[in-house]
Amino acid sequence: EKLNIFFFLLPTSFLKKKNMSDNNHTTAHAGDIIIDYEEDSYRKQSQEFFRDLPHNIQEYVLSLFPIATWIHRYNLHWLVRDLIAGATVGVVIVPQSMGYAKIAQLPPQYGLYTAFVGLCVYCLFATSKDISIGPTAVMSLLVGQTVTRITSVNEDITGPQIAVALSLLTGAIAMFIGLVRLGILVDFIPGPAIAGFMTGSAITITIGQCPKLFGIKTVSTQDSSYLIFGNFFKHLPDTKLDVAFGLSGMVWLYGVRFGCQYLTKRYPKYTTQLFFISIMRNGVLVIFATLIAFLMNIGKTVSPISILKTVPPGFQAMHVPNISTDLISAVASSLPSGVIILILEHVAISKSFGRINDYTIDPNQEIIAIGFTNIWAAFFGAYPSTGSFSRTAIKARSGVKTPIAGIFSAIIVLLALYALTPAFYFIPDATLAAVVIHAVADLVSGPSYIKRLGKVSLWELFVFVAGVVITFFTTVEYGIYASVGLSIIILLFRIARPRFWSLGRIPLSSSTGTIQPTSESKGEQNETQNYLYVPQNHPSLGKLVESLPAGILMCRIDESFTYPNSGYIADRIIGYCKEHTRRNAAVLSKGDRAWNDDANPVRDAARANLPRLHALIIDFASVNRLDSSGLQAIVDAQNALNRYAGHHVEFHFSNILHPAIRKSLIVSGFANQPRAGFEDELEANEKEILPIVPVSKDGPIQRQPTSHTSAPANNDGIEEVIDTHYAQDSKETKTIFDEESVRTAHSIFLPRDRYPFFHWSADEAVRTAFSSIDNRPEEGSTTALDQTNVVPQH
Repeated sequence: EKLNIFFFLLPTSFLKKKNMSDNNHTTAHAGDIIIDYEEDSYRKQSQEFFRDLPHNIQEYVLSLFPIATWIHRYNLHWLVRDLIAGATVGVVIVPQSMGYAKIAQLPPQYGLYTAFVGLCVYCLFATSKDISIGPTAVMSLLVGQTVTRITSVNEDITGPQIAVALSLLTGAIAMFIGLVRLGILVDFIPGPAIAGFMTGSAITITIGQCPKLFGIKTVSTQDSSYLIFGNFFKHLPDTKLDVAFGLSGMVWLYGVRFGCQYLTKRYPKYTTQLFFISIMRNGVLVIFATLIAFLMNIGKTVSPISILKTVPPGFQAMHVPNISTDLISAVASSLPSGVIILILEHVAISKSFGRINDYTIDPNQEIIAIGFTNIWAAFFGAYPSTGSFSRTAIKARSGVKTPIAGIFSAIIVLLALYALTPAFYFIPDATLAAVVIHAVADLVSGPSYIKRLGKVSLWELFVFVAGVVITFFTTVEYGIYASVGLSIIILLFRIARPRFWSLGRIPLSSSTGTIQPTSESKGEQNETQNYLYVPQNHPSLGKLVESLPAGILMCRIDESFTYPNSGYIADRIIGYCKEHTRRNAAVLSKGDRAWNDDANPVRDAARANLPRLHALIIDFASVNRLDSSGLQAIVDAQNALNRYAGHHVEFHFSNILHPAIRKSLIVSGFANQPRAGFEDELEANEKEILPIVPVSKDGPIQRQPTSHTSAPANNDGIEEVIDTHYAQDSKETKTIFDEESVRTAHSIFLPRDRYPFFHWSADEAVRTAFSSIDNRPEEGSTTALDQTNVVPQH
């Protein structure tokens, strides 16, 4: 919507054809700021759309490959930093990938397949330099639970087939969401829901790895978490030698981590060296544990501990995915939760590190990137991959400069696949379990987060707890559905039942300004009392609040006025008005009274001292949207209050935020309501050509007559004022609208709408409503309601 500035081009002789009223609400004096909006037609919008379509298509295609915008600036310094960061992440991701593959109920090489494809493909579509793509704990848990569920009822479908199908289908869905720019859907899932199922998943993974950590083989790790937890302690006497590798590995990992953190604070100048020592702890642990396991197995046919055993070299599972209808129907129930995890983890991590490192990511482009990565990964036999928080943090701390660092990490994984697979044979399972437990511990939300969440909102704390508990006792799928579903229900409830405030006012210091000179007033001083409008039950200012003038009420709705809450808000408005005013004095007989008329003579007699309702002011400061249902609800509320008051009740609207809301109110007739004593005003507003406020980048420019120009008392002077203020010389115009003149004129010439029922301030609304109270027909008049027109149905 654009402000209509046709006033600058309009011949001034047009203004002389209409005698303007001397009434304060319709007179357009020099210096008045009258606001109106130019209606933007659908035809004009369509023409602009098709005119810009080729340019928009070109920009859309270029946005799909962000690498084209920065690759030409790539230099040797960036290469060195990317090489260091990529190699560092590669050392970490190799043992993690094999451990996560075990969680996914897949052979360890599938974790390496997943890591390789995610690392080398993502850089083509990336808008985040920090994020590291690959297997993650939560996604691995979902894949593992899906594999267990399907293979238990269908022996013809294997785990790798399920993993490939999930990768292809979730990637295709994610890519479609990104291409059609539906990334906004991610915003409907709040942080507590994400934290809930991720915390529950971390706890589930940790409990599932405990039997491997202690070498207990009699506990099924495919059961629910609470069963694994109970059976673990039940079979604790069956602990094997693996516990030595598991517990020593945990001591080493946490010892190095906390030791390096302590030394970093003690010796800040060695921060970089200590950081690289810290992140090498996973690789060092795996190397030494494998060496010890190899020495233990020399000359033995059966290993005394559980080891990884054969890992096939190269990409043994590379093929075109064979997706049958039976396989699609089997994995269909896991697709929604898989897509949610895929997108949420990736977008949340990339946004977080973008804020930390001062750059902006494109969520839709990131969704395209993660979608294409998983589609391509399906041809390598990989399972779904997404952004990893721990590896992304390592990558960022390593000084990464561009997404190309992922290629160097992929080279490390490729080297491991082709050259190091014989050494993987003796990796202890307990060591991999320790690596996994250490990695997922960072996903658990700490006490400080839970405490802060409880202070902010108990409902959000409930969503978090529900996600954790349901994930722990069932599966990660149900945990996601429960937490997201509860969040959406709470959101809809808040929209459907918004806060409704009855407003009062607090007197502020008065301001003195010069009245505009007219034929009757020669510039005398006028003292204006200003007010602050706040809820009557305000916790701090409630004792200072005083009521509005008798017969005038004001309320505020803290939500958009749309179909979910329209009926509720209308009922609150009607109830609020009836509570503070009395009904029409005319009392109907029992035979004439409507069946739903709740009139009570005793109660009405007790309310006889209350004023009759004259006007209701609705503060639209928090209303961002008004649809047809909300508009009809306002119309119905006014008609009900008209019958209750026995005459037409004026509805005034202040702080209207958007021209579309104003247009809707005009369509419903609220702009042309009848006003007692101002019958000629509507006709004048329809025919009168009003001056329109000019616009600057900072908003409407307030204008004021210069010191040598006085406002005219008749129409002949308006032409002179226009010539003075809107001279063709642009330099002269700039001197008129300087900042100082706007500041000094603020208390005199406030913006006002061309319609008397739309206001820029609550003070203006109250004064306008109060100006017509004395012109009401007598209370006992039988024509009080007949003489006014009820607002038509929308």
